[in-house]
Amino acid sequence: MIEILYEDGEALVIDKPAGLPIEQPRKGGASLEDHLDQLKLGFQRPPVPVHRLDTDTSGCLLLARNPKALKRFGRAFEDRLVGKRYLGVLAGEIGNDEGTIELALSKISSAEKGWRMIAARKGKPSVTHWRKLQVENGLTLVEFRPETGRTHQIRIHALAGLGVPLLGDPVYGKPDSRVKRAMLHAAGLTVERDGKPAIEACSPLPADFVSLGFSDGQR
Repeated sequence: MIEILYEDGEALVIDKPAGLPIEQPRKGGASLEDHLDQLKLGFQRPPVPVHRLDTDTSGCLLLARNPKALKRFGRAFEDRLVGKRYLGVLAGEIGNDEGTIELALSKISSAEKGWRMIAARKGKPSVTHWRKLQVENGLTLVEFRPETGRTHQIRIHALAGLGVPLLGDPVYGKPDSRVKRAMLHAAGLTVERDGKPAIEACSPLPADFVSLGFSDGQR
């Protein structure tokens, strides 16, 4: 069952479980698409995801309940009118307490490693603000507030900007026996709207973060 964090006539924010892809994988298997009919909640149309979260990433995902809302919300993301708060566990410790990462990102691919994002001068600009929250057993819990929404932005910013990848990240770091995924969680989402109250949603810290000794002091 998918938990609903926010609901009104034009929007849903759901708590996407880690490991659930938004679109059905080419090789088949479960995806968010399997749950969209259940999320109609009395509406004729199933809701549509406005943005993307990686399969491993848990937490706040905005769905639009009609085409007009989908268009408006999409524009809000493009115009940077959406507040996004992520929590990530780094596979090591870092020196500074807070800062801003600004990197141009580009996609590369190879037959051996598949595709990935890299920092490149000719790439698209990306900006992430970050703050160290907690250190436990050599791991660091970091709050990320991205301004832009590039593919894998926080994952590559952790590696290239902070020098330490996310714990369990198979692309920018390496798998880790302590976790089953790249440790990134979409903890909060705010969407400003003209003439209406802002959409605000928070997702509680997942059990696999808590099992590592972390807690989210800000909700």
